[in-house]
Parts: sequence; structure tokens; C-alpha cells
Amino acid sequence: MTSPPDLIWLLAAVGAILILATLIGEVLRAQLSPDGANPVIENLNARIAAWWAMVILLAIAFLAGRTGVVLLFAILSFAGLREFLTLTEKAPADHWALAASFFLILPVQYWLIGVDWYGFYSIFVPVYAFLLLPVVSALRGGTQDFLTRVAETQWALMICVYCASHVPALLTLHIPGYEGRSVILIAWLIFTVQFSDVMQYVWGKLLGRHKIAPQVSPSKTWEGFLGGVATAVGAGTALYWITPFTPWQAAGMALVICLMGFFGGLVMSAIKRDKGVKDWGHLIAGHGGFLDRLDSVIFAAPIFFHLTRYFWSAT
Repeated sequence: MTSPPDLIWLLAAVGAILILATLIGEVLRAQLSPDGANPVIENLNARIAAWWAMVILLAIAFLAGRTGVVLLFAILSFAGLREFLTLTEKAPADHWALAASFFLILPVQYWLIGVDWYGFYSIFVPVYAFLLLPVVSALRGGTQDFLTRVAETQWALMICVYCASHVPALLTLHIPGYEGRSVILIAWLIFTVQFSDVMQYVWGKLLGRHKIAPQVSPSKTWEGFLGGVATAVGAGTALYWITPFTPWQAAGMALVICLMGFFGGLVMSAIKRDKGVKDWGHLIAGHGGFLDRLDSVIFAAPIFFHLTRYFWSAT
């Protein structure tokens, strides 16, 4: 883990940015939306409030060390899995499989990461869980919509448990010359991807004209996408010095995770449209659920983890 002074400096910098964003949001609200009728201003302030909640949670976990980070994401995975499975097809025959998802597969996946058993946590969900959970449902009978029920549970585990667990898994990497600083790599990942989301929203509101997939996510435009990704890649590159990457490497990694983050948001929006809901849940009151706030990070995390492990890690 990083040394306390480095971590405190990082958290202080993020806090300063949030304070500035909060002040700007309140000024805009006072001038343009005093009655709360401007959806753009209200959405902006909702995002800032959600970020305050997430940063506070992350700060507590980071200060608690590796165990704190693993526990935090295990709890968030539990919340995300509940959000996802609440919207899926289920039958009485699935009850044991669902219980196993929450109380066996999820804790085992995070325990494997906690003890740094890469050879097992990298395949536990997509091999063992995916093959054995359908067996449990099949043995209990009930073939109506069986494939749909099984596939939705598997996809929930992939997104909410497997992909999300790759964020704390970054703490297990052994990068020469970067020992004890992997928590900052997590911060870089989350900041870059989320900054891309924010700037896509901003550029889309300022210049957005051409929609990318209007039936899936009407607010996503090519102008917002290109402007947001370019801005976030620039920011991620400027912060290369807190990573094990060179400036060009940081730019390449930032581009990859921003693209994956965009794809994640698009896919998760398509699922919500299919299920007829606006938000995944209400983890943060009034601002949606865990999956609404970190869907882009969830998609980017496993790609970022494996690229970093393959090219920079000693093991």
C-alpha cells in the first residue's frame, strides 16, 4: 500500500476538486435553477453529490489498507448483484443458485483476491460458477425460461462480482519500482474513467448533435464521446507520474479504459432499456445505484488489470 503522506495528499487533492465542483454547481443552481426545474443543473449536482459519497467510502477503505479496499468492493458487489438480480427472471428452482451467488461465490471470489490466489480468482467465476450454478437450478426442476434465467444470473455474476473484483485485485500486482503504491493505481483508474464520463456529459451538453445509439442511450453523442475521451486521456496522461507508466504508455492505457468505460455504460443502458427502468437502484438516495455510478469502471477494470499485469507486473 502507499505511504500515509502520499495517500493523504491524493485524497486532499480530490477533496479540493470536489469542493470546487460543489461551489460551481451551487452557483449554477442559484442562477439557472433556483426552483430545481433545470434538469441539466440538477443532474450535474446529483453527480457531484454521488461523487462525494463515493470518495468518502473510497477514502475510508484506502486508509484501512488492503483489507479495507477488498471489503468495500465486496460490499459494493453485493449491492450491485442485488440491483441486477432484482430485475431478472427467476423461479423457485433458482433459489439455491441465487443464495449461492450471494453467500458463496461472491465471498469466495473476494477471499481469493485477499489471499492473492491469481490462478483461482481469475477463473473461479467464468469457469466453476458458470458451469455449476445451472446444474443446481436444473436439479431442482423448472424448465420454463431456463436459459434466460441462467444467462441473466451468469451475466450478473460476471459484471457485479468478477469484473468489479478486478479493482481491488490491482493491489495484488507486483510492479518493480512501484511497490506499495498500487492503491494510487486504483485511484488513477477510477479518476480517468469517471472523468471521461463526466466530460462526455459536459461536451455532449455543449456541442452534442449526432447521437450514437439513440434507442439505447439518447444522451450519448459523438461530440460528447470524442470530447470526453480526449479530455480524459489528456488528464490521465498528465498524471502519468503517479503510475508505473511512461507518458505514452499512460496515454494508451487511458484510451483503452475510457473506451471500455464508454462501452460499459452503453451496454448497461441497453439492459436497463430492456428491463424498462431508469436506474439500477437507490444505493445513493436520489442518484441511482452502485451500477449506475460505476458501470464504466466495472467494464474497464479487468482489461486494465490484465494489461498491467502482463506488461508491467513481475508475476
